[in-house]
Amino acid sequence: MEVTVEEASEMISRDSAVLLDVRENWERDICVIENDVHIPMREIQSRLDELPKEKKIIVYCHTGNRSLKAAAFLQQMGFNAVSMKGGVEDWALKIDKSMGRY
Repeated sequence: MEVTVEEASEMISRDSAVLLDVRENWERDICVIENDVHIPMREIQSRLDELPKEKKIIVYCHTGNRSLKAAAFLQQMGFNAVSMKGGVEDWALKIDKSMGRY
């Protein structure tokens, strides 16, 4: 149900997954992973139609807690969803060291 940031980066580069950011707008003002889809956690249920069923969805948040819950919900709704372990914090430490952190 979880993938590492390295695995997520590889899947994204192969275009085999969509990256879903469930953080709040103020968090995105600090840092964002390029080419993601942004749907705040509280809006997911009402915006399911914006998500692809044909691709894996990698859900991320700040540290991985919200994304784990969101991925579980999306799985229940029939999506192929996983959470990115460590969230954008881990991404900033291991993938894009120039990214802002909070």
